[in-house]
Amino acid sequence: METLSETRAFFDEGYLEYRPGLTVDCAIFGYHDGVLKLLLVKNKLLTKWCMPGGFVRKNENLDEAAARITTWRTGIENLFLKQFKTFGDIGRNNPRGAFDEEKFYELTGMKLEKDNWLLSETVSVGFYAITDIVNAQPKADYISSECAWFPVDALPGLAFDHDEMAQAALFAMRIDLYHFPIGKNLLQPKFTLKEIKLLYEVLSGKKLNPSNFPNKLIALDLISRLDEKRNIGAHRSPTYYKFNDEIYKKALTEGLVLV
Repeated sequence: METLSETRAFFDEGYLEYRPGLTVDCAIFGYHDGVLKLLLVKNKLLTKWCMPGGFVRKNENLDEAAARITTWRTGIENLFLKQFKTFGDIGRNNPRGAFDEEKFYELTGMKLEKDNWLLSETVSVGFYAITDIVNAQPKADYISSECAWFPVDALPGLAFDHDEMAQAALFAMRIDLYHFPIGKNLLQPKFTLKEIKLLYEVLSGKKLNPSNFPNKLIALDLISRLDEKRNIGAHRSPTYYKFNDEIYKKALTEGLVLV
């Protein structure tokens, strides 16, 4: 929603386009310089941050809804997306005192009636995505003032049940690292073994063996050595590697034992 008219139409008649009671929320993880972060949105109508999300349109499935939301918020298409959990506790869409009624009227010129379609019970399907922060372009909209990255170990208190969602997404992503090589788009096309080891240490939250881990990637044929080195001085030039795209895509579909 980018204009006042679109926002008013959404609150008034959004049920005509969207499925009432069904939403997706997206934990979008970003990596840069050895730090794992989560993309959060500051809604103008709430006093707390929350994860990007929205209602599912009547003409799209859950995956398409999650892809639409992540693309809108990051500016990047075709991010790795994985469904991790469904949240359906009664009262979960209660803002728990974070909703600012005066701000809502100031922003929209409307009053949110008790029978408004947005106030009914909702079930939200959680997805997580992985992106690199450098190429992402966080985007706010008419009802959000900010869209920004926060380190996963320093998140603010979130609205609704999004604290639980964020922790569940992080746990699911780290479990999936054992089976899916989901970090390809977080590194440059060519990288050193030290760089890919640091990436997976940050994603997994644990230290990895400095020789066993890269050797396993090589044995699985996920990465291959290039005849090129990074020039950082005599006797200190590490060799570059690259992902093997065909093996990588197959591993994303079929899975493997990675870490």
